Amino acid sequence: MDSHIYPAEPVYAQQMAASGDPNHRPPILEELKARARSRGLWNLFHPHERPDWGAPGLSNLDYAPLAEIMGRSPQLAPEATNCNAPDTGNMEVLERFGTDEHKELWLQPLLAGEIASAFAMTEPDVASSDATNIELRMVPDGDHYVLNGRKWFASNALHAHCRVLIVMGKTDPDAAPHRQQSMMVVPLDTPGITVVRALPVFGYLDREGHAEILFEDVRVPRSALLAGEGDGFAIGQARLGPGRIHHCMRSIGAAERALDLMIDRARERVTFGRPLAERSNIQDWIAEARIDIEMARLLTLKAAWLMDTVGNREARTEIAAIKVAAPAVALRVIDRAIQVHGGAGVTGDFPLAAFYAHQRTLRLADGPDEVHKRTIARMELRRVESAGRA
Repeated sequence: MDSHIYPAEPVYAQQMAASGDPNHRPPILEELKARARSRGLWNLFHPHERPDWGAPGLSNLDYAPLAEIMGRSPQLAPEATNCNAPDTGNMEVLERFGTDEHKELWLQPLLAGEIASAFAMTEPDVASSDATNIELRMVPDGDHYVLNGRKWFASNALHAHCRVLIVMGKTDPDAAPHRQQSMMVVPLDTPGITVVRALPVFGYLDREGHAEILFEDVRVPRSALLAGEGDGFAIGQARLGPGRIHHCMRSIGAAERALDLMIDRARERVTFGRPLAERSNIQDWIAEARIDIEMARLLTLKAAWLMDTVGNREARTEIAAIKVAAPAVALRVIDRAIQVHGGAGVTGDFPLAAFYAHQRTLRLADGPDEVHKRTIARMELRRVESAGRA
């Protein structure tokens, strides 16, 4: 980070600005990927040791602190090490549920960092926080399925190297609510797919893009199906568990960097004859940030440990809890860091404004806070009921 990533940040910004293209692929990123891979810092998220993939086989608990470090430079570090969302989740899905053909065509190039992928689940016309609402239809037609519908917030779909989508849709509207959905592997250049627009997030057009995508009579072979018909919901749940750990640890990394920036600014800025760092309210903010970050980190590490030892299902409460807690902590720390920076905090001269936009968005991504709180509450109610307490 100190020798390669942080020094590359201004180079990255300059190359992006000079291109005039918000989806530009800056050369510095490919240079960083080559450096990281040569040092064995590649596919660190992958839970199985695979020397052919460069994967060291780290547990969730081992990987979590590394995700935190990478979260200190979210535009560069995750992708430089091939550990960026949504590719990590898509790689896990393809490995666990894909066919040999899927793995050859898409998984291998993703593991090599040669292509990018997107995950198309959220829809603009329904409340996608309830995945049973999804409306995109996947209708069998001979040896094919025909896809019709609209998706949005398909992150990575505007990435210069994006080649494939994992799409969730409805194959059987008459089945039980959690058996209506299926997932399919769909090349981005399939006829009938239109990338309608890039969605700005708090005014930012992120390099990888958050796309609205229209599917009009898109024909894919039956071999595009992941697992079996009706398995889409189960695949989604399997995909999101590790991803939430990764997101939360990156959030903690962003909070740590924001705290460092807040302290630096407070020490160097003088108001009314005294450094900001001597003001009691600023000291309170610094102390509270340290307490909040440590609590969020320990809760996230507990969730990672439970996932490793008893599995995602038994760690549901903790996974839901960190998804609420980590972005909230990061937002609080980043907001106060912005306040200490004054007007500079809301500019592009510091990463704080972009950090804030991303963390606020994360309170919606992978399920909004309210859904996770509902999960926690239901688990707690069941715990008391199972104990036979009145």
